[in-house]
Amino acid sequence: MFFDLPDHDTLYRALLDRDDRYDGQAYVCVATTGIFCRLTCPARKPKPENCAFRATIGECIEAGFRPCKRCHPLQAAALADPAIGTLLAALDERPDIRWSEQHITQLGFDLSTVRRSFKRQFGMTFLEMARQRRLREGFETLSGGGKVITAQYEAGFESPSAFRAAFGRLLGCAPASLTRGGLLQASWIGTPLGDMIAVSCKTHLHLLEFVDRKALPNELKKLQRHAKEQIGIGTPPATEQARAELDAFFTGRTAVFQTPLAFHGSAFTRRVWEELLTIPAGTTRSYSDIARRIGKPTATRAVARANGANQIALMIPCHRVLGADGALTGYGGGLWRKQRLIEIERHFKSSKEEIETHVSG
Repeated sequence: MFFDLPDHDTLYRALLDRDDRYDGQAYVCVATTGIFCRLTCPARKPKPENCAFRATIGECIEAGFRPCKRCHPLQAAALADPAIGTLLAALDERPDIRWSEQHITQLGFDLSTVRRSFKRQFGMTFLEMARQRRLREGFETLSGGGKVITAQYEAGFESPSAFRAAFGRLLGCAPASLTRGGLLQASWIGTPLGDMIAVSCKTHLHLLEFVDRKALPNELKKLQRHAKEQIGIGTPPATEQARAELDAFFTGRTAVFQTPLAFHGSAFTRRVWEELLTIPAGTTRSYSDIARRIGKPTATRAVARANGANQIALMIPCHRVLGADGALTGYGGGLWRKQRLIEIERHFKSSKEEIETHVSG
């Protein structure tokens, strides 16, 4: 669970003290290095504002952080299960391999057993871990100004065509077209619910989507047509602000997003999105509620279409809209994410109610 951990100050003190009471129960993700560590790590301690604490290794990996090579946070799971240890070592030793089920069976392991073990220890399968590491490393190489061929090898693709195809499925364009800078710049943001792509100009966030959303390539093409040029790679101030606010959200500190947002859509669509922004965290509305609130009570279906056209996930909270019967419906990021986001936001609502009760009392 996301909010079973002690508060940030308590965990930061435990990090400074190398308190072994939290070993295996909490991990620190360091924004400036992209590394996650055990709280007993002997490495130099980061500043508190650069730390985010998470309860599981899987959350750290999904948020885009790599395991520390000094404190080896994966070691406990590896020691507890020889299969995990062998596969993690193989992943580190052979980053060039495009791992498949066949590789796992060739190493003498049962596929279903390995799948269960990794899901239990990390919240993801071994193949998901390997795939995510490869694509992220390729993207980060390009972000740092590296050549496409270097990014291809960093991502573990022997074939340029396979790398172009994988990148195309993800971003809807060839890796060579992603150059540094430009009017709109894409950046990779890790979250506990999966990696996201953010696209911003210098002042506004234009897109925020989970990388596995099928509509992502088309959404990026729409932005390119709007900008009249290819989307580049970079991290403008708006993306930096969005990354910090998402981290605060997922670590339970605040559900308030203040990143400036750019709306691309018809006047009706923008009106629906503006109404979504008024829904408090921890509460939900129906499509018909939204239609009435914008003065179009018969436009329920049009509201649903506008809701689905939202290109800025989480910050424009389309996940807070349910069917008339209260059922989860139509979320491009997956209904499981919609359910999890609603569960997370109940924490913010209950915390606010507790504070208000305390103040009034």
